Amino acid sequence: MRIIADYDRCEGHGLCVDQAPEVFDLDDDGELVHHLEDQDVPAALEEAAGRAVDSCPVAALRRA
Repeated sequence: MRIIADYDRCEGHGLCVDQAPEVFDLDDDGELVHHLEDQDVPAALEEAAGRAVDSCPVAALRRA
């Protein structure tokens, strides 16, 4: 599974970071950092990454 981030849509709520801190972070400016951009999410992180996608209130994340 890959996760695609729409950086223009992201509002920096940080719910994805709460669910999957190994995959997502917010930088000092509150901008989304996707640590696995253009990579498959490791199997051990898929469940947390899926919760992160589902938790985004502005649908800035999607499964690919």
